[in-house]
Amino acid sequence: MNQPPTYSGAITAEQFLFHEIRIAAKYYLDGISVEDAIEGIKKNNLFQYPTERQVARMTRCCYKRLDALGDEQLRQKLSAAPAVVAKQINLYAMMRYNRIVWDFMVGVIGEKFRSQDFGFSRKELNVFFSHLREQNDDIAGWSESTVERIKQVLTRILVEVEILDSVRSVRLNPVLICEGLEEGIRRNGDSEALAAFNCFR
Repeated sequence: MNQPPTYSGAITAEQFLFHEIRIAAKYYLDGISVEDAIEGIKKNNLFQYPTERQVARMTRCCYKRLDALGDEQLRQKLSAAPAVVAKQINLYAMMRYNRIVWDFMVGVIGEKFRSQDFGFSRKELNVFFSHLREQNDDIAGWSESTVERIKQVLTRILVEVEILDSVRSVRLNPVLICEGLEEGIRRNGDSEALAAFNCFR
């Protein structure tokens, strides 16, 4: 896995972006540059943001995630597959793009699936960040409010892919990985990531 080398708090602003990445993927797959994609998305108000201020940043983020996927078949599926499939692929793209998401999904959620321990609480997030802060000076320097927002984003990601029923749920749902995603993860040599999707075969 060409795991992202550094931890980034940008996830507080970028979040899941499912609607946006589906749109951006169509431009990406047509070979349109990110700058031209930004102009097209702004011109047609495709993201439906109240102002254009965030369009460029979010489009660039989507392009980086699509780059990070590293697999053309997965990019095609992210663009056109049913939502349940595409959301899992978007999560995998986030994992490859943002190391916090990778570490959380593999090290916390994947281990819970592995041990068949489906209980989930804020404690898991607190322990996860305590370990990260001990191991990484950059994260140790983040404000409490930044860490709190990242915890909220990680929880909402779990809801998006139906691992949690809601942000208040205390039980993980043992998801079924979509076949195309499992194949793509294996093509990328990322078998470690399969645990995040409850896949241990």
